[in-house]
Amino acid sequence: REQGVNGQIEMAAAFDRAGFDCIDVHMTDLTSGRRSLAEMQMLAACGGFSYGDVLGAGNGWASSIIYNSKLEDIFNVFFNRNDVLALGVCNGCQMMSKLRTIIPGADLWPDFLRNTSEQFEARLVNVEITESSSLILKDMQGSVLPVAVAHGEGRVDNQDSIVEKLENSKLISMRYVNSDGESTEQYPLNPNGSPNGITALSNEDGRFTIMMPHPERLFRTVQHSWHPDDWGEDSPWMRMFRNARTTIN
Repeated sequence: REQGVNGQIEMAAAFDRAGFDCIDVHMTDLTSGRRSLAEMQMLAACGGFSYGDVLGAGNGWASSIIYNSKLEDIFNVFFNRNDVLALGVCNGCQMMSKLRTIIPGADLWPDFLRNTSEQFEARLVNVEITESSSLILKDMQGSVLPVAVAHGEGRVDNQDSIVEKLENSKLISMRYVNSDGESTEQYPLNPNGSPNGITALSNEDGRFTIMMPHPERLFRTVQHSWHPDDWGEDSPWMRMFRNARTTIN
């Protein structure tokens, strides 16, 4: 996490429930050498208000890595290991998208721009998990689930017809959908105006996934305002975190 990130506790709670040993690593831990990504098997970049969103949510965070040769080397080595996974949510999504030049198979990842509504959107929306390479979303394809969003800059940038390229490459992992389960750009069902409802992406081999929504805020059934009686203690989003644990194992 970086200065202003506040989603690390709920993220750790979800991964802990899935069987991970969770370690809270601040960027200063990496720069000082107190912690190393070499000891980690998964990286979860959390959401919140990195740098107070003054430099754009996640962009300042990414810049602190790209323009620091030590940190860039640390992340470059991690992303090029074949035994690791990474998840970027909200600020973490933007941060990782800006690091696409050092993430194998992520060349097509777009920038995330200011919401079409020109305001911060915090609400519950429906998303469909689509067919993609994402390992943490394995066997969840076709699910339509409610999820929390909380961001001011979540709109996929369609510069250079990037959306068409993403569609053709099968890197899209999740879309905003309407009550009929169809991808939508209609506000507020789509809170940021992303074309084709795009809100999550994976890299080519599926080890790295980035998304705007916050599944870590709804991994327990009691966190939902309504749920089917047969859900039990865990909501369907726990599958994502258990997929990560199974893959790492």
